[in-house]
Amino acid sequence: MTTPYPFSAVVGLDDLRLALLLTAVSPAVGGVLVRGEKGTAKSTVVRALAGLLPGIATVRGCRFACDPDAPDPGCPDGPHPIGGPADARPARLVELPVGATEDRVVGTLDLQRALSDGVKAYEPGLLAAAHRGVLYVDEVNLLPDHLVDLLLDAAAMGRAHVERDGVSVKHAARFLLVGTMNPEEGEPRPQLVDRFGLVVTVAAPRDAAQRAEVVRRRLAYEAGPDGFAARFAEAEREYAARIAAARAQLPGVRLPDTELDRIARVCLAYGVDGMRADIVVARCAVALAAWHGRDRVTADDVRDAARLALPHRRRTDPLDPPGTDEEKLEQALAEAEQEALREAEAERQAAESSAGEASGPADDDGDDPDGDGPPSGGGGGGPEGPRDGGGPASGSGAAADGSGAAADGSGQAGDDSGQQEQAAQGDKAGAAATAGPAYRTRTLRISARGEGGHAGRRSPAYARRGRVVGSRTPIGKLAGAPHLPATLRAALDRAGAEAASRAPSDFSEMSGKRVRVAPRDLRESVHVGREANLVLFVVDASGSMAARKRMTLVKTAVLSLLRDAYQRRDRIGMITFRGADAEVVLPPTSSHEVGVMRLAALRTGGRTPIAAGLRAAAATIATERRRDPRRRPLLVFVTDGRATSGPDPLRLAPMLNGVATVVVDCESGPIRLGLAGRLATALKAELMPLERLQAAVVPGSAAAPAPADRAYRRAA
Repeated sequence: MTTPYPFSAVVGLDDLRLALLLTAVSPAVGGVLVRGEKGTAKSTVVRALAGLLPGIATVRGCRFACDPDAPDPGCPDGPHPIGGPADARPARLVELPVGATEDRVVGTLDLQRALSDGVKAYEPGLLAAAHRGVLYVDEVNLLPDHLVDLLLDAAAMGRAHVERDGVSVKHAARFLLVGTMNPEEGEPRPQLVDRFGLVVTVAAPRDAAQRAEVVRRRLAYEAGPDGFAARFAEAEREYAARIAAARAQLPGVRLPDTELDRIARVCLAYGVDGMRADIVVARCAVALAAWHGRDRVTADDVRDAARLALPHRRRTDPLDPPGTDEEKLEQALAEAEQEALREAEAERQAAESSAGEASGPADDDGDDPDGDGPPSGGGGGGPEGPRDGGGPASGSGAAADGSGAAADGSGQAGDDSGQQEQAAQGDKAGAAATAGPAYRTRTLRISARGEGGHAGRRSPAYARRGRVVGSRTPIGKLAGAPHLPATLRAALDRAGAEAASRAPSDFSEMSGKRVRVAPRDLRESVHVGREANLVLFVVDASGSMAARKRMTLVKTAVLSLLRDAYQRRDRIGMITFRGADAEVVLPPTSSHEVGVMRLAALRTGGRTPIAAGLRAAAATIATERRRDPRRRPLLVFVTDGRATSGPDPLRLAPMLNGVATVVVDCESGPIRLGLAGRLATALKAELMPLERLQAAVVPGSAAAPAPADRAYRRAA
């Protein structure tokens, strides 16, 4: 359908529409990331925004959309004179698909002109097309890491820098970045999320009447897009006019110092990292005031801006559960308000004290003959008095903090005895142990080189990026960067063969002519880089692992491996076995946060059916190979090796032939049976004692690894 769905026809999604309108008013806010489950009209609303944006004027003939009134001095198509010939066009909505290649995003050498005309020309990419418009990335969480890096650089600098294929180009790339994602498919990198000024979480309406209206409008749009759009044409014009008016008013909006202080206090109370949050909230509050037609930012503007700009910036651990936390945000706003009241009260009391001192002893009430003390009711004297607990607001705040500390203290004291009792009785009932702080693990890799089906940072593989190790003839269209020396050699070999097939007189005539490179001479580079894998955790949750201290160590180790898998962009899955069977508690997914939650809920108890865990692992890997044959699996088997239920697991080891496996031996104590080592031998796996899983972190340490580590390191 060529007619886009009208922005004003969207039902509900108030926060999303407001966030998009604010970034349209002030692109300096930094873009919008839309999180939501499938089927919540995320893409529909974003595409509808393009029709509301004011048109732009561009330098005639410029491929980089330079502004004729302020052209880019470094434009590759320039230099352009100020006020030169211009063309008017609508602002563009450029979509960056998940499968886009690097050369399509940033641009590359124009091979057609290079081969046909011998001209070294640059072909712009999507970043150039999105300049002064909207760059829309659907499923931004699935974007490959190298494209994420390009977006981060362009969004931070407002320029694209291209150094590839013999081309060195810089051009302006200021765009409104809008991304949509489904959290079920995994989280994007925290650096990318932080680049978005605002983050909005959307969900399908829970009201039956509203859902019916959504379906009614959608069916009407599909039956006649032009007629449906005509019904909302007036509302669309009003939105566009309001955006233009707000943009015109934006430079005149004043941000008072009181509201700027409020922003700083809210950001401090909410515990955000860095200063970007303060800047974004300030810009968003100014845009809100302009959108509402005010020339001054109010406390309500700050509150609404904080609600859109802060929740996604509080996460300090990438594996923390995502999503906005309205309760904590309201608490931070309340704390900021109380702090402002305390300081205002302190200033008032300080002013009264100064006035009392200036009035002399005659105005004193007689309690302080020297006139040096605080006025009565001053709460402790000086500006610091109320802040430390003298004033009513401070007293309530101190009581809240004190009660919290007392609760923590009493809770800790109670937990000591309670945990001892639970360690003796709770594990028998299947109580869940708590993981400790995650640590940096040794890097687990598949030693054989893969085909680079998925970009990542774990195992060596042939890839589109990395160290160049050779060249090859492309199958069909050139897929990667050309290998120039190999291309020239192929052209020379072809020319020599053609000349040798001619008569000697013809060969002498050809020998003085230049050799032209034909399309069939092209060779592409072969790179060796890193790829992402499917890391499948198979965790022993039987009674032999139920000792509270051991299971805490195991959960901490698995949590650390989950963090490592997140950083290396792997897919993960988790299987547990206990009692008489195994359970796939987490089918293979990119959502590492779900893995952390399933790990936290893991309970122990019962017998040890290691064979059932092997069967479940083999079935899961076989299913994933049918779905995605290019992603290689890495099996991490966490157990002490004591099989007390089911058949002998050593007989089932051939089911996992060809699967790279690491057995993490959890056996502890002075007497060890070495059963995990036998399992590792049967699986042709590497044995990794649990205590050796943590990477060495002592600076300058050159301690020799244990024998079990040496074999592992050779394979890794």
